[in-house]
Amino acid sequence: MTTPNGFKVNIIGERINPGFKSTKALFDNSDIPGIQALAVRQAEAGAAYLNVNIGSRARTEPQFMAEVIRAIQAVVTVPLSFDFPSLEVQEICLKAYDPSRADGKLPIVNSITEHRWDLMDLYKSFKFKVIMMASERVEDGTAKSNRTADEVASTAKRAALRLKNEHGMPLDDIFIDMSVSAIIADSEGLSRGTIDAIKRIGSDPDLKGLHMMGGLSNIGQQLPPKAVDGSDLKHALECAFLTLTVPHGFDTLLGTPWRGYHPLPDDHYVLSTYRAFLEQTGTNAIRVVRKFYRA
Repeated sequence: MTTPNGFKVNIIGERINPGFKSTKALFDNSDIPGIQALAVRQAEAGAAYLNVNIGSRARTEPQFMAEVIRAIQAVVTVPLSFDFPSLEVQEICLKAYDPSRADGKLPIVNSITEHRWDLMDLYKSFKFKVIMMASERVEDGTAKSNRTADEVASTAKRAALRLKNEHGMPLDDIFIDMSVSAIIADSEGLSRGTIDAIKRIGSDPDLKGLHMMGGLSNIGQQLPPKAVDGSDLKHALECAFLTLTVPHGFDTLLGTPWRGYHPLPDDHYVLSTYRAFLEQTGTNAIRVVRKFYRA
């Protein structure tokens, strides 16, 4: 979709998640009509998919998980993304999902890693798209965090080609989660590494057709809500990240559809400061972050 102000990105609606207090209340009260209303609101706001995460009840009450999926599909035709790192839970979700109620569109399994590849065993019985986390790799049989652009890009390519060659999954069905970092705690250049990795993946002819995505809500964590000009700092930071990455193939985001994501002009205060932040490491990076709220 094209957002109202010009970004060509698909939005996976994030709101069906107990991390939001209002949604947690819906789950705590088993408020199915309320969950349905939230699904409809996101779909009407332009979500291409709806992420579904009901928290720990997915394990303890699998019948409730299935009930939620069927209830959502009764009121919207948007395909769903199932957000659980568990083969057993994902199997329950895939069994409950009815492609005919989503115009034949496949659901998304969110998410696999090189260390959590067992979820792909489900591909023998179900067809789905997949979100692959590029934040960790397997080395000598051990899961290790990726810290550099080379590690992220190499993991993404290795996993994507494995999905294509070993499982027959089209690249168009693969979403690489680029794991956007919170800038307040980023003194090691992780954000710069993520953006550099996006550029590398986006320019790799072997990965043409692959999707890159991420959840943007982390980026402004623990920062004050307003920038020095009084604008919504966290949202402006999300837009700054998109301004720098969408041209390089970052085309999907986990977010709130009605947030109004839009490109920032070159002279925008937050974009300029964010660019300066990306050039720094250590205490210099933290000093630049302070400029977001220094009058």
